[in-house]
Parts: sequence; C-alpha cells; structure tokens
Amino acid sequence: MNNIWKFALIASLGGFLFGFETAVISGAEQIIQRLWQLNAFWHGLTVSISLIGTILGALFAGRLSERHGRKPVLITIALLYLFSAIGCGVSPFWSMFLFFRLLGGIAVGISSVVGPVYISEISPAKDRGKLTGLFQIMIVSGIFIAYLTNFLFAGIGESSWRYMLGIMAIPAALFYLLLKRIPESPRWLMLHKDITSANLVFDKLNLPHSDVHTQAPNQRKSVSLFQVKYSKAIVFAILLAFFNQMTGINAILYYAPRIFEIAGFDQKLTYLQPIFIGGTNVLFTFLGMSIIDKFGRKKLLLTGAVGMFCFLLLTAYGLKGEHSSFLLLYIIGFIGFFALSQGAVIWVFLAEIFPNEVRAKGSSLGSTTHWVFAAVISWVFPIIVEGIPQGGFYIFLFYAIMVVLSFIFILFLPETKGKSLEDMNEEPTILH
Repeated sequence: MNNIWKFALIASLGGFLFGFETAVISGAEQIIQRLWQLNAFWHGLTVSISLIGTILGALFAGRLSERHGRKPVLITIALLYLFSAIGCGVSPFWSMFLFFRLLGGIAVGISSVVGPVYISEISPAKDRGKLTGLFQIMIVSGIFIAYLTNFLFAGIGESSWRYMLGIMAIPAALFYLLLKRIPESPRWLMLHKDITSANLVFDKLNLPHSDVHTQAPNQRKSVSLFQVKYSKAIVFAILLAFFNQMTGINAILYYAPRIFEIAGFDQKLTYLQPIFIGGTNVLFTFLGMSIIDKFGRKKLLLTGAVGMFCFLLLTAYGLKGEHSSFLLLYIIGFIGFFALSQGAVIWVFLAEIFPNEVRAKGSSLGSTTHWVFAAVISWVFPIIVEGIPQGGFYIFLFYAIMVVLSFIFILFLPETKGKSLEDMNEEPTILH
C-alpha cells in the first residue's frame, strides 16, 4: 500500500500545477490589462486563453494516453508546465504571453484526464475515492499557493506578474524528475502491452492479479466510446462536468481580487482575501476526501448543492450592496460546500464511471465538457460585470439557479463507492 500512495502522490503533483495555473492569473490579470491596454473582450480572452488550451488538451488526452501510455503522457505534461511558466514569466509582448498561457492550459487539460485515470488504475476499490482524491487535494493546494505567492509578489511593482507566473517552473521541474520513479498503469499494460509486465506492476503495488479482467494483448482492438452501452455513463459525465462549472467556481478563482474590488474593498485586501478562500478550499477538500469512501459520491454532491445555493444567493446580494462587508464569509461558505462536494467528487467520478477499455476516452470527454464551460464562464464574466449595471448580482444569481438544476440531476446519478472498476461496469443496474 505504501507504493500505491507514493505513486499516487507523485502523479497527483500534476494536480498541484493544474491548480496553480488555474488560479495564478487572478493576481496578474488587472496588471496585464493595464500593461497591454485591453478592453473587456480582449481581457476576457487573455484570462480564458488558458482554458481554451485545456479544451484542446482534454480533447486529445484520452487518445494520447491510450496510444502511448499514462506515464509518458504525464512526463510530457510536466515539460509543458515548465515551458509555460518560463515563457509567461519572460514574455515581452501580449501575443507571446497568450501562446505560453495556451501551452499551460493544454497541460492542465491533459492532466485533468490522465492524472485521475492513472491514480484510479493503480488503486484498490476500497481506497479509490481517497487516492484519486489526492489529485483534487493537490489542485486546491496549488490554488492556495498561487494566491499566497500572488499576495507576496503583489507589492513589488508592475513587473510582479512575471514572478507570479514564472515561479511555477520550480514545482514543474520537480514533477518531471519524480515521474521517472513511477511505473506504467498495470491496467493500461494489460490492455495495450503485455500481461507479464502488468503482473509485475500488480506485484509492486501488492494488488491481486485477478483484480482486473481483460483480453490478451493480441485480441485487443480499439473500442469506440460512442456506443449505446456507454450512453448513460456519457450523459452522467457530461452533465456532471457541465454543472460543476455552472456553479461559477472558476469565475471566483480567476477573478477573486476583482470581485472584492467590486464590493468596495481596498487593493491590499483584494489580494489578501483570496488566501482565505484558498485555505478554505484546501480544508474542506481534505474533509471531503476523508469521507468520500464512507458516505459516497452522491450524498456529498446533494449536501454541497444545498449549501452552495444558499451562499451564492448571499454573494449575489452582497455584490448588490446588501451586507457587502460579509462578502468574504459568503464566498468562503460557497467554496467550503463546493470543495466538500463537486470539488471532491468530479475527478473521482470521471475516472471511475467508464469501463477499462474506454476509461481514458470517457474521462477525456467529461473533462473536455468541463473546460469548454470553464472557458465560457471565465470569458463572459468580465463582459457581464463591466457591461451591465449590477452585473455581479445577476451573474451570481444565475449560478444559484444552476445549482438548483444540478441538485435535480444528481438525484439520478448512480453511487459508485466501494465497487471495483471492472465489477461496477458489469452491473446492468448501475450504468446500463
């Protein structure tokens, strides 16, 4: 079991870089807007260009990891993060900055598929939620560290954004070096290479060989995801990813300082308060991960939806001027319930809902959906906030309504806790 946790922890470092890349722009976006004199439309593109990259990355991640294996793709992700951090930090003009932000986004998109899939494929069923959840814990840890470094660098002048973005090169280089120590996924080996190598990895992980059922390699053929027997899994994955973003989580992560500025807080506090948001995110994600295999995915999602709805409404009225001094508490409340539910569940669910032969493709589809709507939310947010009177109120009211719809959808989701990746998909009452 020690080896499983060690390898899962290394693979989940991609999640740390995912979180850092996602949140770090929140500290730099206003400086960059002034530097290159961007209007709301082009500024929205500058912030969301990374998310456009995530769509591209997630779209091809399944195909790449099926063809080349999980480990080589993870190593490629580490290099993309490294080049992106260095490139963003030294960019002398806007188009070059966009290119390297796009590169970082591609890394995030691939990572959001391959990281959880790899971890789920080396995990025993009873601990799969916690182990795959390491990826989410690393995401929120990366977000927290991004907010912290943004605050530390904020006072050094107009070049501070270069340090905010460039410092990601350090964990990216560490991720690359540590990936050399992990084995290939045994389930990928069983399906794509040879059974002997897979069994050696199962032995290394102290897992029984009978934990996976598969065809011999010479009998393997490419399996299409879009078949009737996978239709329910596809619908569940797409809608969960859609509603995950319709909560407005990425609008808060990307524009946290701006949101507090809208509410009338001074500039120093606008950089300090996101640290509390990041800390709450980490704390409640740890809580969610500690109970996900006990209480199940569905109960967490339903509980979180109720809490998110209440705090999104309060945030909307806070941005309208109603008790705006409590805005930090409202957003912290929302973040807490999101981290406990949607944040804790989404990458676990996407990595386990599909059977072995289409897992990477299915997870890629769900992740692509997630990033498409993340890009839309992040691009549209400044346009609405700057272009409509009390735009902040209306957009958070919209998020609250979407959470109500997500609650109804969650009622129809299957519960997947405690089931092996193979047996779960052989039960017709679960996904067929």
